[in-house]
Amino acid sequence: MKKLFTILIVALMLVSIVACQKPKPAEQGKVFNIYAWNEEFKGFFEKYYKVPEGVTVNWIINPSDNGVYQQKLDEALLNQANAAADDKIDMFLAEADYIGKYVESDYTMDVTSFGFKNASTQYEYTIKAASDSKGVCKGVSFQCCPAAVIYRKSIAKDVLGTDVPEEVQAAIDSWEKFDAVAAQAKEKGYYMTASFAETFRAFSNNCTKPWVDENNNLQFDDQITAWIEQTEKYVQNGYTLTAGVWDQEKTNEMFATGKTMCFFGPAWYYNFCMNNAMDPNDGCVGDWCIVKGPQAYFWGGTWLLAATGSDNTEMLKDIFETFTVNTDVLKSMVKDDNQYVNNTDVVKEFAEDPNYGNTNILDGQNDIAVFYELAKDIKWENHTNYDQILNEGLQNKLQEYFKGSVDKETAMKNFYNYVKEQYNNIIVPEA
Repeated sequence: MKKLFTILIVALMLVSIVACQKPKPAEQGKVFNIYAWNEEFKGFFEKYYKVPEGVTVNWIINPSDNGVYQQKLDEALLNQANAAADDKIDMFLAEADYIGKYVESDYTMDVTSFGFKNASTQYEYTIKAASDSKGVCKGVSFQCCPAAVIYRKSIAKDVLGTDVPEEVQAAIDSWEKFDAVAAQAKEKGYYMTASFAETFRAFSNNCTKPWVDENNNLQFDDQITAWIEQTEKYVQNGYTLTAGVWDQEKTNEMFATGKTMCFFGPAWYYNFCMNNAMDPNDGCVGDWCIVKGPQAYFWGGTWLLAATGSDNTEMLKDIFETFTVNTDVLKSMVKDDNQYVNNTDVVKEFAEDPNYGNTNILDGQNDIAVFYELAKDIKWENHTNYDQILNEGLQNKLQEYFKGSVDKETAMKNFYNYVKEQYNNIIVPEA
């Protein structure tokens, strides 16, 4: 009995030692700081996420115009290690054009380090975009942004003799056909597009090489060259206006009095940026449908990145899961907020629902069904940290040429000089 008693005492001591050695969960912070450039995600967050009791969420919002958002974010990240616990960034948002800059840095952390696991229902390109060159994922996106050709039904009917989506798609399923329809539209007194840059992303998203090669040489992909050549032809022939993508001259074409047949964009664009089309007095709600167009592409998207140094890792995990795998939340975002969410099971359900349709601006068409097919062809390839600045710079400098204020040679020289001013490490074709 003595021996048995001794063995029991030793066993209890060992259990006690093991229990004492078990690491305690890290104490979680009471302030959760989020950096963003607008209030879009803030609205979804406040609508769908239940903040843990005792935690205060602090939004630091700076506009993206002129790089202000990134500048303020970068300043805060540089100070992250020395910041007080309640001042540290816990999560920040990033767009497709510059996400690489952050996921390749030490300012973002591996999502698996706080227990989050990407689900098989997330679109692969959204995971790839949030991963560094070693494949370490640093964040998630709550949305997928396949983009389409948004066409005016009444104009399509006049130009093509039909406004049926399948028939319109057959008429513009290649760039050659799209150009031919642009000529037909011109003969009828219409524009094919309302901006010189309208088709840019449809081309640039399909590039087969990056803007800058391994030797830091600036290079033009065939898709970029094709966009320049198409736009020259459209401007010269009067197939397009020379307005910028966000210019009033373009958005005025969305009124019922507009003469433009096609606009390019994803769900967030026509649901939230085509306000003139939805004007109760001068708009044309229901006179729109979407189709794939000449080639698949995407535009935009918002990623939630985990900031290194966050003391709210449990909340980070919970937020990421809420906006990627919580099907109740995601279904509500589709039905109530016209979002194309980043969950293939959820969007498949809506795509196959014969009773679902978008009446916000479309004619009741099931846009989720169109995007569900489009999203299968989205690529995330040949992206660099230079993309946003070079894409915008090229368009801005060439707009001067398309508007006739400079010749093409001058416009290209201006672009090269701009590149050198922004990035002195990039070697341009000429001084």
